Amino acid sequence: MTTLTLPAARFTDLLASEWIKLRSLRSTYWALGAGALALVAFNANAARADYVNYPHYNGPIRADFVYWALRDAFTPGAALMLVLAAAGVGAITVVGEYGTGLIRTTFTAVPDRRALMAAKVLVVTAVMTLYGTLVAGASYAATQAVLDGRAAGVPLSHPGAWRVVVASALLAPVSALAGMAMGALIRHSATTMILTTVLLLLLPSFVTDRYHWTACVGNALPYNAWVRLVDIGYGDHPFTRGPRFPTTVTGGWVVLAVWAGVSAVLAVVVVDRRDV
Repeated sequence: MTTLTLPAARFTDLLASEWIKLRSLRSTYWALGAGALALVAFNANAARADYVNYPHYNGPIRADFVYWALRDAFTPGAALMLVLAAAGVGAITVVGEYGTGLIRTTFTAVPDRRALMAAKVLVVTAVMTLYGTLVAGASYAATQAVLDGRAAGVPLSHPGAWRVVVASALLAPVSALAGMAMGALIRHSATTMILTTVLLLLLPSFVTDRYHWTACVGNALPYNAWVRLVDIGYGDHPFTRGPRFPTTVTGGWVVLAVWAGVSAVLAVVVVDRRDV
């Protein structure tokens, strides 16, 4: 009796299979498509409000309106929506397979769990980076087009404008990887989404900068890092109050990079150390 030995799957095959899984989920299209429309509309509405109110703004506000125009390019409310949508997509790529039991078949076909999860991480990162870039770019174009009606739009070549777009775009893959890591750790859909929402959305609101250590915790969260990166001139603007213990622009980029890297490593390592 002969035993049929199947060749080990190549990493490119794993990438292809994970891409097929992701694009075959109808929830992916609904979440990303509806989310993109909502995000662009949300930001455009903020720009429309400034367009309507612009004739009533006083001289100091008009003189420094670049600050407000860049805030309209990607608003905090839109950022929270993006975090929730991206984290949900990232989490479902992991917990969806555990919930249906497909993960057992997958690990049987591909015993190298780390390679499989690495492929999943790369596919999700690529898709969500592209998604974040499209949403951030479309939002910037739409909002500044609205403000151009008052000759108040800011070109992308303006200092700091690229930082707003890039930071907003990167918020999508960072949140998706965090959702994947939580899904790999918890492996239950409802619990994963609740804890991910608490970690990425609610915690930044509850952690204040009253003390230095609480400010450090807040600065280490991805949403707060995004706030620091997109608020050009944060703390120097006469109409805003800066944080007591502010982080730096470099620190904001580092926080996003660390969250992405640690989340990716957790998603890959945890499935190898825990049985299904």
